[in-house]
Amino acid sequence: MSKTAILEIDGNKFDLPIIVGSENEVAIDISKLRDLSGVITLDPGYKNSGACKSEITFLDGELGILRYRGYSIEDLAEKSHFLEVSYLLIFGNLPSAETLEQFENDIRRFTLVSEEMKIIIDGFPRTAHPMGVLSALTSALTAFHPKSVDVNNEKDMYDAICKTIAKFLVIATWTYRKSMGYPLNYYDNTIGYVENFMSLMFKLPTGPYAVNPVIVDALDKLFILHADHEQNCSTSTVRMVGSSHAGLFASISSGVSALWGPLHGGANQAVLEMLEEIHASGGDADKYLAKAKDKDDPFRLMGFGHRVYKNFDPRAKIIKKAADDVLATLGVNDPILEIAKKLEAAALEDEYFKSRNLYPNVDFYSGIIYRALGIPTDMFTVLFAIGRLPGWIAQWKEMRENKEPIGRPRQVYTGYPLRDYVK
Repeated sequence: MSKTAILEIDGNKFDLPIIVGSENEVAIDISKLRDLSGVITLDPGYKNSGACKSEITFLDGELGILRYRGYSIEDLAEKSHFLEVSYLLIFGNLPSAETLEQFENDIRRFTLVSEEMKIIIDGFPRTAHPMGVLSALTSALTAFHPKSVDVNNEKDMYDAICKTIAKFLVIATWTYRKSMGYPLNYYDNTIGYVENFMSLMFKLPTGPYAVNPVIVDALDKLFILHADHEQNCSTSTVRMVGSSHAGLFASISSGVSALWGPLHGGANQAVLEMLEEIHASGGDADKYLAKAKDKDDPFRLMGFGHRVYKNFDPRAKIIKKAADDVLATLGVNDPILEIAKKLEAAALEDEYFKSRNLYPNVDFYSGIIYRALGIPTDMFTVLFAIGRLPGWIAQWKEMRENKEPIGRPRQVYTGYPLRDYVK
């Protein structure tokens, strides 16, 4: 027998269905509450509201669990690679070796970006923020591929997915090339996806470019760890925009814009800006650790703790080793990274931080890796977007295939009541 919750308003009782997820998450279904009672719920930021049912990602912040389609993030980061995880997220199951090879080859079919896109990127100043350029270029892809995706046609949907994964990587790296004044590179269909990221970013026409496998492995893991994270701000934006039946490129562009915000995808950029501030003030990490402990001091350690994970960020444990490997391989001598190491060591040993579960999170370590690779801080969120792309696609696809209604939140009006017009 199904359970219900009883809500009483002014003596009237309303039975509301209780929904239980596959991991025993419990929700009260209020979708008919207004029709039944004339009352709505108020939940600023939607922190207690489920907007959808989803089979893609499970997250338990209290226990530090993250799973894609039932597979632990630890297993996927150790045993899989980014395009395989992308296939898993989007289509629901791990592919066979043959299917994965076909998927990779089908992505390669769409890696060429129209030359006319160069005219659009030429219109931006070199000082434009890469995320603003990326959002605009992603939206512009709609003009070059105007045919809307038929979500009921399996081939149409599959081709749109491959096309998006292929072209997004290219235009994302073009934002960096533009800011540096370098000529734009093209995808090399003879090498892998992450290897292409490195080549598209850093290869110059003046000489050969060799991809370091340690760096490729670290970036591959980072992309996997960022690939999806349940109904976060950018993902719910993609679903909201897509619910109007906006196209895939337009919906992804909206996700890029949401991710741009410093409270969301800009967190790893904020980490480096904090480290640079500490360095500019003399590099005394102990001084800033003391400031972080002082409740009357407005200073906050960026990259420590997490809004969702109340214990530890499972992604941070994985990427810490990759960060250590990258720093050891490159032998980087950077005072900024030395400050980061001091902060990390203190936070892992200091009882103040340990008792409050303020451990370094994935943004802390990803910022360190990007800094070691010489990637400018304003490009950090672009790399986050590359990793998050398959999650956005998977969520958009699920929302459309489930025929979810157009998103239309309610509000509680707090303005003037009816007023007489005065000339």
